[in-house]
Amino acid sequence: MYELIILSLLMRIPAHGYLIAHILNDIIGPYARISSGRLYPLLARLEENGLIVVDEDALKEQHGERIARRYRITKAGRKRFHALMMDTTSYPGEYQRIFHQKVPMFFFLTDAERLYLLDHYINYCQAHVLHLVAEGEDLAKGKYHRYEGGQWVLPATLDVMKHMTDQWRLEVAWAQGLREQPPAYRCVDGQPAEYSGDNQNQKNNQDSEGNKN
Repeated sequence: MYELIILSLLMRIPAHGYLIAHILNDIIGPYARISSGRLYPLLARLEENGLIVVDEDALKEQHGERIARRYRITKAGRKRFHALMMDTTSYPGEYQRIFHQKVPMFFFLTDAERLYLLDHYINYCQAHVLHLVAEGEDLAKGKYHRYEGGQWVLPATLDVMKHMTDQWRLEVAWAQGLREQPPAYRCVDGQPAEYSGDNQNQKNNQDSEGNKN
C-alpha cells in the first residue's frame, strides 16, 4: 500500500522525502507511522527500479550541507501506478484499506476502469456480508463446537458479527453511490486531460478540424 500512496502523490506533484513521509503518516495515522528507516529504503528501491528519479534541477537550486532530494515519477512509474490501481488480487485481506487509497485517484483512470474497480469492490464487500450472515445464522442455530462459558460468549460474538455486517453493508452503499456519480476530470501523465476513449477521440477530432481551418 505504501508504494501506491507514494506513486499516487508523485503522480500529482514532485515531492521531497519529508513531505512524502508527512502525507503518508497523515493517511495511515493516527497510530500507524512509517519511520525514516522504512521510507527511505523504499524510495531508494523505487528509484533503482526506474519508477522515480531525483529532480536534478531542484538539487542545483539548493545550497548548504544538507541537501533535500526531491522525487518525481517516471514513465515507468506511471505505468506501475496504473498497474497497482487495477490490481484487485494482491493482499485480499487488506483490500478495503487499499481501495480507500484508490478512490481519490480515480480521475487518472478511464470510465471503464473506474467502474471495473467499483464493481469488484461491491462484490468484495457483499462477499463479506454473505459470509458473516451465514456464519451468524449457524452460530445462532447452535452449529458450533461447544465449550464451557459459551452461553455467555455467544451473544457478544453475534453482536460483533452483526456490527461487522452493518459496516460492510455501509461500504456496499458507499461504493454504489460512487458508481452512480459522474466520472471526475481525468489526468494523463500528471496533466489534466480528457482521458477516456470517447472523450479523447472527440478531442482529437476537434484538433484535426482546427488544423484544417
